[in-house]
Amino acid sequence: MTGAHESEDRFGVVLAQLRDDELPRLELARPFVDVLPVTGTSVSTLGDLLGTETVAASDAQAARLDELQFDLGEGPCWDAFRLERPVLEPDARRPRNEWPSFSEAIKDDVGALFAFPMLIGPLKIGAVDMYTTEPGILTRVHVRQATALADQVARILLHQAMSSVANETEEAEINPFSRRIIHQATGMVLAQLGLTAEDARLVIQSHAFATGRTMMAVSQDLLDGRLDFSRRDGRIEDSR
Repeated sequence: MTGAHESEDRFGVVLAQLRDDELPRLELARPFVDVLPVTGTSVSTLGDLLGTETVAASDAQAARLDELQFDLGEGPCWDAFRLERPVLEPDARRPRNEWPSFSEAIKDDVGALFAFPMLIGPLKIGAVDMYTTEPGILTRVHVRQATALADQVARILLHQAMSSVANETEEAEINPFSRRIIHQATGMVLAQLGLTAEDARLVIQSHAFATGRTMMAVSQDLLDGRLDFSRRDGRIEDSR
């Protein structure tokens, strides 16, 4: 039990540091290696919102696994991103029908693979890939810890990406009425998705960024019922 307590304590410290001291992008893979029984980790944005690229990698092998998946268009990171759930492969040397080319490319180098999606409400930010040199598993506790870390890294990446947009929005939307609209819309998103107020505002900011619109316009659509962030098969309902 002592080992389990020490692991949980270490996780708590790392998560608190991640929340308090937003790490530079290049260091965002480190917390996973510090806490979990893995050899290496990579953090990647995927899809249209933030683009597809490796944000951070703990080592050259982790970066290579990302690059292979990008080049081949298959692998655990893509499945985790698409399915919005962890993908756990305890024996990567076993051929996978879902990833035939990727499995063949890594069969001599990797023991196990674990991928976790980075999500904020309906927004799909990317995925975290982890590998070990020998086959192995993640326990339920490890899965919970990895999910919490991935969620926090998603917030950091979205916050960093939206910071310039947020600054522009603050300058452009200075009248009290527009702020009230955004505040009301934030409350709606909070209720729809069960997020914190900060994350709900990030959802509005990122949708405005992705659609080339202002936060005020997006907020007005939310209040008028033309836009709904409630989950429906992973899509945002827009009736404009």
